[in-house]
Amino acid sequence: MAVEIRVPALGESLTTATVARWLKQAGDYVQHDETVVELETDKVSVEVTAPSAGRLENCIPLGTEVEIGGLLGEVDETAEAPVVTVSKVLPVEAVSSEPVAPPVVEPSPAPKPAPRPAITEPPVSDHSGDNVSRERRVPMSRLRQTIARNLKAAQNTAAILTTFNEIDMSAAKALRAEYKDEFEKKHDGARLGFMSFFARAVVGALRDYPALNAQIEGDEIVYRDFVNLGIAVGTERGLVVPVLHDADQMSFAELERRIADYGKRARIGSLKLDELSHGTFSITNGGIFGSLLSTPILNTPQSGILGMHAIQDRPVVRDGQVVVRPMMYVALSYDHRLVDGREAVSFLVRVKQLVEDPRRLLLDL
Repeated sequence: MAVEIRVPALGESLTTATVARWLKQAGDYVQHDETVVELETDKVSVEVTAPSAGRLENCIPLGTEVEIGGLLGEVDETAEAPVVTVSKVLPVEAVSSEPVAPPVVEPSPAPKPAPRPAITEPPVSDHSGDNVSRERRVPMSRLRQTIARNLKAAQNTAAILTTFNEIDMSAAKALRAEYKDEFEKKHDGARLGFMSFFARAVVGALRDYPALNAQIEGDEIVYRDFVNLGIAVGTERGLVVPVLHDADQMSFAELERRIADYGKRARIGSLKLDELSHGTFSITNGGIFGSLLSTPILNTPQSGILGMHAIQDRPVVRDGQVVVRPMMYVALSYDHRLVDGREAVSFLVRVKQLVEDPRRLLLDL
């Protein structure tokens, strides 16, 4: 009896997927609940398991686009499991005590030197006609297609503008250096990083400037009394933005644990669909790749995204004196249809104040 393997429900707003990889091949014997195929959607990869034990048959080809409930293959339950045989270990024969003469090796004649090839000038290559032979064509993944489509839609829809500032990271670095070991012991290995400082600062600034946590829907503006904070993560498959739901209710430790967990699972493709949905504001950190300054693109339909960058020692003026401080450029891209320039600049200044004086974060000032 053949049991069908079908595409499972994929989650909110997803109706199709692409067959990305067969972990088992037709003819293989599979166990019940063993992962046999990986599907790729616009957001995440989905693993599909065998509904029963048996021989895998009628697998549809790689790259096929399938709908929810679509047939992926079959498992023949009547097939017998392969018999595992164990080879017998034969006894080692007794080694003769008689000496054995080594084989006689006849000397081979010395090789004759090959004639020296004539040296000629290499022909002049004209690459104008052979470019095709030096190109590779690879199909775009569904995730890459979605990223491209969403980024272009953001540029075509929103009136994106970017404002910049710089943050003195001295106080945050000093606080982190002083308490990171104690913090890690207290909170079961959660590491104190700079992202939690910025996450808390963004939450505080969004309370003061709620337009950056809102979005346009038709002729209405939807304001939120909660913050679902997206944290952009670069992976080999492309950029994904897992969401910290109700980030405004989280402590430093919870933010750090969730950010670390999301980053790890984003890179191995094990994020769930609901962990990538319903974000209201995003943070992206190009500084981990060495970026000094950039203009992030909105993650529509959100109205704001904060770009962090590399920390760099630079000379700055403090109290009339030139001193060297660890500085970070920050960028805020926003939808000018909804957010005025005054609000955007004030929001970024508020983030700067909170990060430069972390005591304000702790005292909610």
